[in-house]
Amino acid sequence: MLTIGLFPNTCKPNIRVVLTELVNYCQTKQVRILLPEESAVSMGYAQFAAPADVLNSTIDVAVTLGGDGTLLSVTRKLAAQGVPVCGINLGRLGFLAEVEVPELTAMVDQLLCGEYTVQERLMLEAFVMRQGSLLKVSPALNDIVITKGIFSRMLRLELYIQDTFTANYQADGLIFATATGSTAYSLSAGGPIINPSLQVVLVTPICPHTLSSRSLIISGEEEVRVNTQTSNNDVVLTVDGQIAQQLKPGDEIIIKRAPFNAKFIKLAGKSYYETLRTKLWRGD
Repeated sequence: MLTIGLFPNTCKPNIRVVLTELVNYCQTKQVRILLPEESAVSMGYAQFAAPADVLNSTIDVAVTLGGDGTLLSVTRKLAAQGVPVCGINLGRLGFLAEVEVPELTAMVDQLLCGEYTVQERLMLEAFVMRQGSLLKVSPALNDIVITKGIFSRMLRLELYIQDTFTANYQADGLIFATATGSTAYSLSAGGPIINPSLQVVLVTPICPHTLSSRSLIISGEEEVRVNTQTSNNDVVLTVDGQIAQQLKPGDEIIIKRAPFNAKFIKLAGKSYYETLRTKLWRGD
């Protein structure tokens, strides 16, 4: 029996209607359902509640109900367990959560019939070296960003790749994006779009004070270090736009490949380039 973990964003206005439809259809197909305890209780499905450790070790597939942010958050929690994730889009763009609500029942049928592939995507990890101690921040699926805080002060950032001094940036910050994250913040900062199957890291400066600064694509196996040349505490490291770590003068940021990949379910008939055309290049 297929066991699906449902991860609803309970803040979405139509979440109850969509969740009810999905639960009812799964039950007619003899699919076992589990939900995180808090979500299960708040949504009226306490009978399907499971603690995080049981949920993560039991489910065959995770299905998120929300936007790309919901999918990012759930994927970070499940990637180390190797659980593949599929997203139902209840947000605006839904570039990662690419299943739309009218396709909900067809998604369940395809999961049951095995009409999908599992695509592995590179993840990154961020660490902060502070006064000789190594602080782990979080794994990232989209990007790790070093940026200024509330004051309009330009940062000076020294970039080292594989212990080799590579560049000195005067900018508002630096984005370290996976290929998956190349269509997120990095794209807005002028970075290129990279097919998410590629195991590379994209380094994109934010508002660099130069006429010649460009994005840099490096191997996913290469370790990156960044020294923040600042005397104030107004520098922040963010992960996927959801986790923030305040940086201090003298901190060194280390970014490298995570020891696990994210696993995305790609349903039959879904194309990355079609998604690009319909969701990013609207109007074509």
